[in-house]
Amino acid sequence: MYGVSNAEVFDSGKESVVIRNYVNGITGGVILDMTGFDEPFIKCGHVIIRSTTDGEYKPMPISAGAYASLPSDAEYVGICITTAPKDTPHVGVMTAGEVNDKAVPYSVESIKSAFKTAVPTIQWGHDKIG
Repeated sequence: MYGVSNAEVFDSGKESVVIRNYVNGITGGVILDMTGFDEPFIKCGHVIIRSTTDGEYKPMPISAGAYASLPSDAEYVGICITTAPKDTPHVGVMTAGEVNDKAVPYSVESIKSAFKTAVPTIQWGHDKIG
């Protein structure tokens, strides 16, 4: 008999509406360096950065439920398009397309301008309500 024991449960929440239009991404995805990232999952819609010193891909740091400042030795790269557990962070990264800025796991308002300058091939949008 097959069963599930010690299974982790993940509620995808708004994941199905985060990516509004996928145009292009990093072929084959990336393996993220999760050093300092304390969440159990890297979620679809998370901002991905790359170290300018060693080329490692990382999730954008978060602090108190929001994006922290971009580290001085990093650059914006794209948006995570898959959700993965912290212990196996193999993810797809979109570098061109449109992202629902109201469905991402953390607000992008504080970094949106700098992100748009660094990655102009990603647009932000959402459906109007009412």
